[in-house]
Amino acid sequence: MSHKHNVVVIGGGPAGLMAAETLLAGGASVALYDAMPSVGRKFLLAGKGGMNLTHAESFDTFVTRYGARRPQLAPQLSEFGPQALRDWAHGLGIETFVGSSGRVFPTDMKAAPLLRAWLQRLRGAGLQLHMRQRWIGWQDAAAADDTPAPASAQHLQFSSESGPHAVPADAVVLALGGGSWPHLGSDGAWTALLAARGVALAPLQAANCGFDTDWSEHFRTRFAGQPLKSVALTYRDEHGLAQYKKGQFVLTESGVEGSLIYALSRFLREQINCDGVAQIELDLAPDWSSERVREAVCHARGARSMASHLQSRLGLSALQTGLLRELLGADGYAEPQTLATAIKALPLRLHAARPIQEAISSAGGVPFEALAWPDYPAMLRALPGVFCAGEMLDWEAPTGGYLLTACFAGGRRAGLDALAWLDARPA
Repeated sequence: MSHKHNVVVIGGGPAGLMAAETLLAGGASVALYDAMPSVGRKFLLAGKGGMNLTHAESFDTFVTRYGARRPQLAPQLSEFGPQALRDWAHGLGIETFVGSSGRVFPTDMKAAPLLRAWLQRLRGAGLQLHMRQRWIGWQDAAAADDTPAPASAQHLQFSSESGPHAVPADAVVLALGGGSWPHLGSDGAWTALLAARGVALAPLQAANCGFDTDWSEHFRTRFAGQPLKSVALTYRDEHGLAQYKKGQFVLTESGVEGSLIYALSRFLREQINCDGVAQIELDLAPDWSSERVREAVCHARGARSMASHLQSRLGLSALQTGLLRELLGADGYAEPQTLATAIKALPLRLHAARPIQEAISSAGGVPFEALAWPDYPAMLRALPGVFCAGEMLDWEAPTGGYLLTACFAGGRRAGLDALAWLDARPA
């Protein structure tokens, strides 16, 4: 088969692989480069606890999960959204099901079989994989070989065990990830390369991350690592608007993490960036009214300890009573009215997001304003022929399948844009 275009994809996560698949389907010759020994390493690790591919809620609700970037991502998701992603997986022989929370998983809950089937299909379509090849920028076209190259050609430079070398391409798709989990390849080193070429970037920040607070040594030693289950969390923004969510999270050595925290991490991070602190309120008995809680707390307890009394009357665990004692202090914990109020609205102050290296995902990177909208919404305006996809773009979403779905959709968009741009070039 003859190919009209030679395209390089840099980054072997879902966005890069989907860009490669789209380009191959469009008749391009595609070579994929990655600094790691194999592709999909973060994808595989994310799937160890159950591969959450996407979410089955209505599309109108689904697109709200992308916040301020909904206008840019909704068109891509309308073309390749949750159902299209499930159909695509079924085409690889991977059946899916919808869990009780609406999250969509492969029936075996694993990422590896899907990745193996996908790579087999990509190799069969002609994808060339080059591992342990770190992209280090561009080489001057005149130095790449003895013949002048078209002005639109890319001469990409990579480092490997055998030293630096240049790779020519008609176009390049960058799918290099953000700054989370750098040991799996997403180290954010690409930011310096794009900044040097005049691309204005938003700083990379932790998203879907834990937060720090000030536990006492006694509390940390006794309860760190334990999950706080069946609670509700309220966050009020600077306008007093409240967000209320039920679920669970984990108390850590330094603070809190887990799904309930991740769902609000963007708001908490931004408030901390602005004010240096963010506050949440915990409802430790969300199925009880304030009146019933007050009656239970004020009920005569005899010789029982307060912890035993709260466990007997309200079903509070040792962790929950320990948290009340930690945050209220001895005097507040001993005063029934104060204690009853706190059980329904226990304030917890957070003062820092955990480091980006620990975060599930990241925010920041290439802003959508740097892209060539509306003609080529995945191409850098400052670098014609360079397309971006996935987490290296400045968007974020909570866990629940939203991250992966947008990475797949964005990779497809980058591939389509690259094909369209290449076809539109003057001969």
